[in-house]
Amino acid sequence: MNANTTAGSLLGRDTAYPTQYDAALLYPIPRALARAQLGIATDALPFIGHDRWQAFELSWLDARGKPHVATATLHVPAASPNLIESKSLKLYLNSFNASRFDDADAVRALVEADLTRAASAPVTLAFGLPAVAPAGTGGTCIDELDTAIDNFGPPDATLLHATAAEVVEETLCSALLKSNCPVTGQPDWADVTIAYRGPRIDRAGLLRYLVSFRDHAEFHEQCVERIFIDILARCAPQRLSVHARYTRRGGLDINPWRATPGHTPPTALRSPRQ
Repeated sequence: MNANTTAGSLLGRDTAYPTQYDAALLYPIPRALARAQLGIATDALPFIGHDRWQAFELSWLDARGKPHVATATLHVPAASPNLIESKSLKLYLNSFNASRFDDADAVRALVEADLTRAASAPVTLAFGLPAVAPAGTGGTCIDELDTAIDNFGPPDATLLHATAAEVVEETLCSALLKSNCPVTGQPDWADVTIAYRGPRIDRAGLLRYLVSFRDHAEFHEQCVERIFIDILARCAPQRLSVHARYTRRGGLDINPWRATPGHTPPTALRSPRQ
């Protein structure tokens, strides 16, 4: 496996769907190289967090061959050495479709064991999905700001500014985060919520910064870590949480969350677009 690449993965290739359970379909990608490019030391992460996957298409056969269907929520810790490439996770979960299991607990235990091995850290699965967030609960939306934008990539951290003389605690959100898959070029869409305490962040600059990801190619998890590191460096908040909810592709969506240590994890809710 090449570090932080998809050279050996099935991403971007024509792929036959598996006909039997196959854990070898999972393709882990080391987080270390992308983090090194951001100046993040893997032995002293500046954040806590997780990657919450929401699976809408999970099925298997019982011992008598009767199909069962389910949804599931997966948690991969941000401190895990590896992230799990999304197409490989989709194919892996589809490999359960024609395989027989005694009960749902056997499926859960097997998925947890396989993903734990791939991520090199404990991964959990719970059947079911979080509720959809009620409208207006994500903080103050900055998307209607009257501002001109002409930078659509690469991400430009110099657009971020904060007023040191004015310390606030607020939650800002945007539905305008878009980046591209680094292999296929397909668009990835997300709502992002930024909660912080510290110098007041210039909202127009923040919006321009988020839109500057529009033509940028990077994995979801890496985009969120880049946003976290850039805001931390440029705006110097005392506390910071960055939570993105990406829209679904292939029956899966991902919700990376990164925050300063001691921050309470966000309530697990789906955005209306999910």
